[in-house]
Amino acid sequence: MSTHSLHFDNRFLRELPGDSEAGSRRREVQGAAWSQVMPTPVAAPQLLACSAEVLALLGFDTAEVGSQAFAEVFAGNALYEGMQPWAANYGGHQFGNWAGQLGDGRAISLGELVADGRRWELQLKGAGATPYSRGADGRAVLRSSVREFLCSEAMHHLGVPTTRALSLVATGEPVVRDMFYDGHPRPEPGAVVCRVAPSFVRFGTFELPASRGDTALLRQLADFCIARDFPELGGTGQPRYADWFMQVCTRTAVMVAHWLRVGFVHGVMNTDNMSILGLTLDYGPYGWVEDYDPDWTPNTTDAQGRRYRFGTQMQVAYWNLVRLAQALGPLFDEVAPLQAGLDAFGERYAAEERAHLVAKLGLGEFRDGDELLMAQFRQLLHAGQMDMTLAFRALAEVDPAAPALAPLEEAFYSSQARAHVLPALEDWLRRHGQRVLAGGPPMAERRRLMQSANPRYVLRNWLAQEAIDLAEQGDLAGITELLEVMRHPYDEQPGREAYARRRPEWARERAGCSMLSCSS
Repeated sequence: MSTHSLHFDNRFLRELPGDSEAGSRRREVQGAAWSQVMPTPVAAPQLLACSAEVLALLGFDTAEVGSQAFAEVFAGNALYEGMQPWAANYGGHQFGNWAGQLGDGRAISLGELVADGRRWELQLKGAGATPYSRGADGRAVLRSSVREFLCSEAMHHLGVPTTRALSLVATGEPVVRDMFYDGHPRPEPGAVVCRVAPSFVRFGTFELPASRGDTALLRQLADFCIARDFPELGGTGQPRYADWFMQVCTRTAVMVAHWLRVGFVHGVMNTDNMSILGLTLDYGPYGWVEDYDPDWTPNTTDAQGRRYRFGTQMQVAYWNLVRLAQALGPLFDEVAPLQAGLDAFGERYAAEERAHLVAKLGLGEFRDGDELLMAQFRQLLHAGQMDMTLAFRALAEVDPAAPALAPLEEAFYSSQARAHVLPALEDWLRRHGQRVLAGGPPMAERRRLMQSANPRYVLRNWLAQEAIDLAEQGDLAGITELLEVMRHPYDEQPGREAYARRRPEWARERAGCSMLSCSS
């Protein structure tokens, strides 16, 4: 499809009330779901990377991608016909506290593209100031943009529900950031990511009008969201709202269960970062667990309280859904339908966790005692300072009839920790082998099942940082190569073993590799 035949149908603007004022002046926006605002042009747009899969999904002509016009549009300097830029208005709970109006502070949606019968909202992150920027510049630096671009695509190929990324464009302008809020700001290269999703509506979209007592807008938003994003739901009135909320709850359960399956930590699970579609949204200070620790968080802002640590993401998701239920309360005469949705979250999460457990351990089917077997293995990973990704992947290579430690050796970060857990780990491997032989699938099928659930490659922070370091020097090879590796995370990729090794010692404490801030 050429750009001349792109079809935009911007229902968000057409069907929801907008701000009476246009432009980026900072302000409280009442009674409106969006504000009209143009991206701020940049000096020298240059396309750094593009996702071939997303290009095809959107129907773009690949010949167009190499043009300067493409870079201009996805840097925010120009528009295709039918684009009508806006920033969305929403609120949210941040680190457990109500924060009031938040909104798209550095994200500007270009339009809703309809391609092959599917609707995709195209959104630029880092495209300049909006009414919701709260004193910031609305820009993003190259390092955070590389991380969002790569992780959006990596998560998709891991099978995790996620927003996607179309393009990564350098702006040719510096952006000043104080990375760790320690009084040492410095200029960094700027960039813009175009992220893509059927919808960027968040829990906070409904929380804001509810907090203001604007039930009319709350109802309008709910009706719009159901009609556009959940067209399969029938009925009317409260039963329809109840079915919708239950869908939101179960989709959220599926998403978070996948996070824990692959070792992903979102890092900032505020309600304004929770997608109503159950998609992983807003890739900020995320990370992958390396030496297994359920209390680890990559977010420096959360270093003390560790609210958003790896092992509590299920509980935080439930807490966030309770906040959403409270916001939707004015649409219901009683709380029972909302409680039913919350109950469905727990039930669906438990079912997903059991299914992932069976696949990760190669058990064939779930039996009583399997949860304890998994819990004990995780305890051994923690005590033994073992790499989560490497250890689970290596289990597929252990012969259940004659279990040996050899396949797991590369997962250890500490010889002392290895010695400490060795007897218990060998005992666990024997019990796991007995369980597999007592009812698991044949060896070849077990190995295939385990490898399809336990990735060989994940976007470790230090791998992304290596690509960022190269990109800041003008070398895009690291981004290109990582994007390709992460397209096939479950496959053995000869010659790319370096992308599947445990964290090197130099990355243990380095900024960007161990901890990150919410700052772009």
